[in-house]
Amino acid sequence: MLSKFLSTTAVVLAATQLVSAQTSTDCNPMEKTCPADPALGSTITVDFTKGKNDFFKAADGTTIKYDDTGAVFTINKETDAPTITSTKYIFFGKIDVEVQAAPGAGIVTSFVLQSDDLDEIDWEWIGNDEAQVQSNYFGKGDTTTYDRGAYHPVANPQSTVDTYSLEWTKDHVVWSINGNQVRELKYADAKSGTRFPQTPMQIKLGTWVAGGKDSPKGTVEWAGGYTDFSQAPFVAHYKSITIQDYSNGVSGAEKYVWADGSDGSYESINVVTGDGSSSSDTSSSSTATSTAKSTKTSEATSTKTSDSTKTTLSTATVSTTTSASGSSSTGSTASETATPSGNDDTEAGSSPSSSSSSAAAETSIPTTGGAFKTGISSAALGACLLVALML
Repeated sequence: MLSKFLSTTAVVLAATQLVSAQTSTDCNPMEKTCPADPALGSTITVDFTKGKNDFFKAADGTTIKYDDTGAVFTINKETDAPTITSTKYIFFGKIDVEVQAAPGAGIVTSFVLQSDDLDEIDWEWIGNDEAQVQSNYFGKGDTTTYDRGAYHPVANPQSTVDTYSLEWTKDHVVWSINGNQVRELKYADAKSGTRFPQTPMQIKLGTWVAGGKDSPKGTVEWAGGYTDFSQAPFVAHYKSITIQDYSNGVSGAEKYVWADGSDGSYESINVVTGDGSSSSDTSSSSTATSTAKSTKTSEATSTKTSDSTKTTLSTATVSTTTSASGSSSTGSTASETATPSGNDDTEAGSSPSSSSSSAAAETSIPTTGGAFKTGISSAALGACLLVALML
């Protein structure tokens, strides 16, 4: 297999080039204040056999055609690197991509999740490796070690369409091929979580040249040799993609806001919903309201008898139950409808196809800390404070 022939030096150089080629950020929230990330907040399926979809934006210089095989990514020369990027982010989730990789030595087909602070999760195919696919990940753009990549058997990925999946939660990342798990990365295994990908990500699909005449030697070796452009075009086909945004367990997410001075942890990301509330705002508001209610109740209690105090406590308990029930729906799944665009068969303007529905996804949304924050009951906290004051 290709991986057996890699030298340590080649791996290091290849990894360096890959980071340079695929990872960049317009604004790193760990370094300065950045705009909020627009959230998908639901599940969307894009059928590329029916044309372009506005959920993805083409990179400058990218020309993509669409036919009954899907989105056609073509490389004719060394500078070609057709790429499309999602216009919205997911904050944990599941993605299934149907793809046929491009053939050719030095040609790389890639499916990448990437965040503003350079967390990254990848699938990558080498054009002349007909026996395997590579998985990889990065945390905060850290390239000080090169032991994150792994290879997985798959037959003839350049001539067959297979489904490659990523499921990403705060606890682990799982890579699967045609429904069969081939790798799992647990949070603790990525430098005790410090290099675990955990911040909102965009989805990038593309092809690029790693076997160019000026590419570093290690990169060329990793990519299977120099590219012979007399054999061009080199074509990859993306048939469809289904994306489910878990939104860190919060329903109705509209955007993801990084806390000032974020340390790059998922806890530093606030999920803002359609009504303008956020996971952190709800928690803070509940605490403040509870404190105010308990103060008023304790003042009233001090002037009453023991029996009336028992009545007050009973009333507080009923309120607590009602409030807790009312907040239990925060984990429900959101849905949305995609917007159509033009009518021809190129990226510049073509008919879209996507469906978006919470019912379409079979994977249940894991409830995480984000959902717990939005579900805190102010009455529950008030009741606890009341009981403490009465003792």
